Amino acid sequence: MARILITSGPTRQYLDPVRFLSNASSGRMGCALAAAALAAGHEAVVVTGPVEIAYPPGAEVIQVVSTEDMLEACLRVFPGCDGLVAVAAPCDYRPIKTAAHKISKTGALLVLDLVETPDVVAALAAIKTSQWIVAFALETQDERLRAMQKLERKNGDLVVLNGPAALCAADTQVEVLDRAGSVLAASSGRKEDVAREVFAVIERRLIQSPRPEER
Repeated sequence: MARILITSGPTRQYLDPVRFLSNASSGRMGCALAAAALAAGHEAVVVTGPVEIAYPPGAEVIQVVSTEDMLEACLRVFPGCDGLVAVAAPCDYRPIKTAAHKISKTGALLVLDLVETPDVVAALAAIKTSQWIVAFALETQDERLRAMQKLERKNGDLVVLNGPAALCAADTQVEVLDRAGSVLAASSGRKEDVAREVFAVIERRLIQSPRPEER
């Protein structure tokens, strides 16, 4: 039995007390993968941003808001896990300064100064010992090339490639690639069905097989 950390959903980076930067991630794929892991007899720890779905009752759920919150929670949990499935879509940028009060209209141009948020997967890859890492890549151009670059940059073992149509949708279309660029699985349909196929690859390649060599 493996203990698996699953990141899920979006994060929010607040501009003021009521407005924030985020994206349309619903958490449905993370939920479906947690259900698939539990059904296979494993433990699932879900670190999730704000979503409107309910995760499976058997999962341990840790709720966060910002990308920084997600990183902090994952750094705490990851050392006690066997692997990571990084499904979440953390916000990549945050404002340099968050306004203390609601920003009012003035009629003038509003300029936002943004900086990058921490890379959650890369930070966990930097501290991994025997753990495996599965990254998700949502790309809109040069999809496979960018997914492979992400896999290499984040020192992962597998990458799941999908597209923007999957955001806040019940269905998805994915490819699972290994570090050699081989397509191990291609699946489309309801996220629950796709998640089971993706998790079957994870279980076959990373859980049941000997652990990959440290890279």
